[in-house]
Amino acid sequence: MLRTPTGGAGNGTATADDRPMSIGTVLVQLRDEFPEVTISKIRFLEAEGLVEPQRTPSGYRKFRRGDVERLAQVLRMQRDHYLPLKVIREHLEAVARGEQTALPAPDGERDLIDGSWTGGQGRATVARIGRTELLAAAEVTESDLDVWESYGLVVPAADGGYDAETVTIARLVADLGRFGLEPRHLRAMRAAADREAGLIEQVVAPLRRHRNPQTRAHAEATAKELAELSVRLHSALVQTALQVRLH
Repeated sequence: MLRTPTGGAGNGTATADDRPMSIGTVLVQLRDEFPEVTISKIRFLEAEGLVEPQRTPSGYRKFRRGDVERLAQVLRMQRDHYLPLKVIREHLEAVARGEQTALPAPDGERDLIDGSWTGGQGRATVARIGRTELLAAAEVTESDLDVWESYGLVVPAADGGYDAETVTIARLVADLGRFGLEPRHLRAMRAAADREAGLIEQVVAPLRRHRNPQTRAHAEATAKELAELSVRLHSALVQTALQVRLH
């Protein structure tokens, strides 16, 4: 949920509740709901025409509450509906014109209450999307995805589809690419992830082989908890290493 600055009620004027915000303040507010968002991402969305913050005479961006809410809308549609920015822009423009329009969805329509997809057999589901939807979600080309797969950064399932975690990976690889980090630079991260997964598997493997369904379920919960701890440790180690190098 977005953090709301304290102040008077909005009345269409620049009250304390609608004071201009820097891009850094916007980032802090968005990260409660979108922990992976970056300043680079916000600038990219601005460049794509999804948000138009005011500019000071010296060129600094100044965002209003409406800009932050619009950014949150865009990020939700990317995250929850795997929509390309062109489609999101068209949808928001239609809404601004007062048109009644439903969000488009790959091979079906998505229930906005529980997030499930509707449609016939074989259509996309929330747990698996096709190659076209992945390209749209990550906003990359076929050749980009081919390179990612050649380096093992993105791996399709046996049926050729991609799960939600793969969508997240694709978006992160794309975001890192905007900083000049190429797939060859990310191979070490892939190798480290595989090693960490191997360690977790060693811990839970005996539980997964157990005949008791409850024990096997406990194995899955344990694996998830270990993965979350591993990610937190990795993040802390990177931050510590950066502090040593930057000071």
